[in-house]
Amino acid sequence: MSSQLLENVRVIDLSQYIPGPIATRQLADLGAEVIKVEPPGGDPMRFFMQRDDQQPSPIYRHINRGKRICNLDLKTESDRQLLSELLADADILLESFRPGVLARLGFDRDRLEQINPDLIHCALSGYGQNGPYAQRAGHDINYCALSGQSIVSGSTDKPVIGYPPIADHASALQASIAMLAALHAKNAGRGGVYLDISITESILAWQYLPMLSQSTKRAASILNGGAACYNIYQCADHRFISLGAIETVFWRNFCSALGKPEWIERQFESMPQRDLIDQLAAEFIKRPGSHWQQQLDPVDCCFELLSTAPELTGHAQFQARQAIGDNGPNYPAWIDRQALRPATEVESINSVADLRWRSLAT
Repeated sequence: MSSQLLENVRVIDLSQYIPGPIATRQLADLGAEVIKVEPPGGDPMRFFMQRDDQQPSPIYRHINRGKRICNLDLKTESDRQLLSELLADADILLESFRPGVLARLGFDRDRLEQINPDLIHCALSGYGQNGPYAQRAGHDINYCALSGQSIVSGSTDKPVIGYPPIADHASALQASIAMLAALHAKNAGRGGVYLDISITESILAWQYLPMLSQSTKRAASILNGGAACYNIYQCADHRFISLGAIETVFWRNFCSALGKPEWIERQFESMPQRDLIDQLAAEFIKRPGSHWQQQLDPVDCCFELLSTAPELTGHAQFQARQAIGDNGPNYPAWIDRQALRPATEVESINSVADLRWRSLAT
């Protein structure tokens, strides 16, 4: 089956909140067996942004779909022994403790190598395992601030908070890619691999545009709001539209559709193009979003209305791609010409026997 590319890959997930669980969720979507080990009180995401008194929250169920969840108190010898047994048969361990915490629980690098020399150990932390920030507390808003992501995003007046949390998801992608690369190396005979993934460096790696172009001002470059041809505009009904007519042909098509041929030669005026942006804004505010959609949908000009969350499931493109299920967005790829259908439920493990991989396999 298309969803079983990682069949027989076994993963222990000791992470909480968003980055680590999203990383291992991607592996679970592709067929890996994932046991998520939570403390006695559970992952705080069980109750985060909860609605309608549902327990656990829909967000927690989405992030952890396809996993088996158990509660272990790693401060006790008996539960540490259970974790050791799980790790002995696992391919991958992902944890998101602050540096040093796992070692204090009795699972330093030497101990892990004794338990399973072929284990892939992915340590996902805010700032990495070394350096002056290694023990510093942080969240997505801080990682984006330090990496330079926040300062170049937003209006001329103020930076914006990235949402959903952009560094968290960047690091989840980074961790899953690194784990898959390490798994490939392991299968080629290399053995175990230790991965040190920094959430901050994951989003720092995306800052090549402002760093290499020396474009450090908000709303001043072609891709962050400085150009009229690549911008967001408000309509008369308070809806918004996006215009991405960077290429000359798309800009010409757009200007012609609006009956504004005088704008065509102004596409590459010095940025920020405040006067031209204001002219486009004054035009779009005259009509509702439905008018602009009807007028510009047939035009090859890179135009799209901004969608709200309730509109997503009914969108024809997402329906055709089977991109959204009952538990939120599905895995974002087709495999062998089929939409991947990930598991939708979170399974709780209640007995010691069920914790052991061999029991799960049978």
